[in-house]
Amino acid sequence: MSVWIAIAATAIGCYLVKLAGLLVPAGALERPLVQRLAALLPVALLAALTAQQTFGAGDALVLDARAAGVAAAALALLLRAPFLVVVGAAVAVTAGVRALGG
Repeated sequence: MSVWIAIAATAIGCYLVKLAGLLVPAGALERPLVQRLAALLPVALLAALTAQQTFGAGDALVLDARAAGVAAAALALLLRAPFLVVVGAAVAVTAGVRALGG
């Protein structure tokens, strides 16, 4: 029963957050600072999630094959490689390090 309470509370919370977003005056959303923050926020959240999933394991900092894959992707980005090449490099390096026992 507690699972259904959690689902209902989450649904109500999502609805209230959406409603709060609709109640914000249009003038407040047109400010340059708000527009700049709205453009940068998804990138910051994605970077934080990527860092947490790559370098975290519970409460510990972990450097393993995933870190090597992220480093390979970063290098490919610095070399201005296309997106699919960046992803492929990350996958190949991660798989290679794991195959070598890392």
